[in-house]
Amino acid sequence: MKKSVLVLILMFVGFTGFSQDECFVKLQKAFDDRGANSVADDMHRNVIISYFQEGGGSYCISGKARVENGLIVSIFLQYDDNTYELMEKKFYNSKKMGPTIVNGISEMIFNADGEKFKIVFIDALKPKKKSFKTVEIPDDL
Repeated sequence: MKKSVLVLILMFVGFTGFSQDECFVKLQKAFDDRGANSVADDMHRNVIISYFQEGGGSYCISGKARVENGLIVSIFLQYDDNTYELMEKKFYNSKKMGPTIVNGISEMIFNADGEKFKIVFIDALKPKKKSFKTVEIPDDL
């Protein structure tokens, strides 16, 4: 009995971790398939910050970001109680410049602590294309 409970707990933790590992892959696929509207200069209050881990995989958290002249100039991380904290660490792209946004997703961003992440502007994702509704023909014709 104890072993079966332990196995169930490990399976739950494993599946939960797996689904979080795939967070950026799912987002990237959606943006590749559907495209994105341009990201305007403004404070964007519904972004997903996807951190990339050393051994592979990623995890995603909620946040907001300010865009000015097409560059990300500030990032805020969201807590469980819906409050935000400004990321005070200096962040930059691979050229040590302000990160840009392409197709609704920032280029890879690095910070002073060596973390790597991308910001996904989820509100810029274009809607799914409409599909035609099919009909079923009755059998008694």
